[in-house]
Amino acid sequence: MRRREFIAGLGSAAVWPVVARAQQLAMPVIGYLGTMTPEHDSNFVTAFRRGLGELGFVEGRNVAIEFRWAQGQYERLPALAADLASRKVNVIAAVSGPAALAAKGATATIPFVFATGLDVIKAGLVDSFNHPGGNATGVHLFTGALQPKKLELFAELAPNAATIAVLANPNSPIGETQVKELQEAACLLGRRLIVLNASSEKEIDVAFAALVQQRANGLIVSADPFFNGQRAQLVALAARSVIPAIYEWREFTIAGGLVSYGTNVTDAYRQAGNYTGRILKGEKPADLPVVQPTKFEFVINLRTAKALGIDVPRKLLALADEVIE
Repeated sequence: MRRREFIAGLGSAAVWPVVARAQQLAMPVIGYLGTMTPEHDSNFVTAFRRGLGELGFVEGRNVAIEFRWAQGQYERLPALAADLASRKVNVIAAVSGPAALAAKGATATIPFVFATGLDVIKAGLVDSFNHPGGNATGVHLFTGALQPKKLELFAELAPNAATIAVLANPNSPIGETQVKELQEAACLLGRRLIVLNASSEKEIDVAFAALVQQRANGLIVSADPFFNGQRAQLVALAARSVIPAIYEWREFTIAGGLVSYGTNVTDAYRQAGNYTGRILKGEKPADLPVVQPTKFEFVINLRTAKALGIDVPRKLLALADEVIE
């Protein structure tokens, strides 16, 4: 009897690794399509994982994540998206405009979640905000619509800035929309707007040299994943050029930028993670309404203002959601 139990035990021990491997193979896989690099997006990935955790998913325990990074080279995204689609991942997190468009081109069946300022209806990502209708849903950041307000706030902060430069990425799918919105707003405010394009570190340096040469009195950095990844360079160049600048995301102001106005992009990544978890639990992206943020953050860095010799109006200080002293 004991001998038979011993043999049966050996059989169970042999089967267990097979069962464990089968469980690992059954673990759902998320394909994460990153526009920049792991280093630049570390806080966003942390927020994404936090959103997943809200649905009970923990990487390595009950879900796997395959990361693909474009290193700021948008032209690489279609091939990276196609690679994830060929691996038949359960869902793709395409958390930027360029990544979302690449995911759309790569698959019409695998669900994907975005976080972007694109006009998602015009871009064909969804049928409508309330009823996406296809294999995509996510978070809309209102990037284009916020540009006139951004310029208005900047004009109050720097009333003598008659010529304002806007830094845009010509490879960005929302770059042209942002520039158009700013040009219309600048015309109404009686400001001259010059457009400087950059899609690499070297081109950013060239753009700042042109900014100084053309005697711009201020700078608006348009919303773009590449610029977000280069925020240390941008903030340092603005300080060196002694020029006031306004950015889209609070991360720039925390890094030493003068002022920022926009949605909370870190929370958008958390919400994208949350939606990814809901899809893994069986919900369909077609039935998940596109999240539309209702709060926009206005952040002022007083230390930078002092270094630039700017006396921030009390009205703006009262409007600020956060003042860095």
